Amino acid sequence: MNTEWYAWQQNARRPSNRPAPGYKQAPAKRYPEKPPVAEEVIQTHRLEIERKTFVFTLKENLRGRLLRITEASTAHNNTIIIPASGLDEFKSLLEEIISTAGPNPPPA
Repeated sequence: MNTEWYAWQQNARRPSNRPAPGYKQAPAKRYPEKPPVAEEVIQTHRLEIERKTFVFTLKENLRGRLLRITEASTAHNNTIIIPASGLDEFKSLLEEIISTAGPNPPPA
């Protein structure tokens, strides 16, 4: 048997960068895991509006203070984090939106 032909056939069937048939490769991680950052909770408030629950948590870590706003749900949680340096701007923007919205209309 021709050894060159045999080697070519083996490479054509399964290149070294492709896993063997039937082998399930673990899914690739989207982001590398980072060690958790130690955070100290300063203040927490829970707010329920209709069927939604919001948790406002003021925390402090090595990088500074931050406000974490979490919409708690049975299926999943959505979170935004606002650094303390942006809280004044966030407050003024929120006040502007509230004044624009005016009083709540009666439910239909």
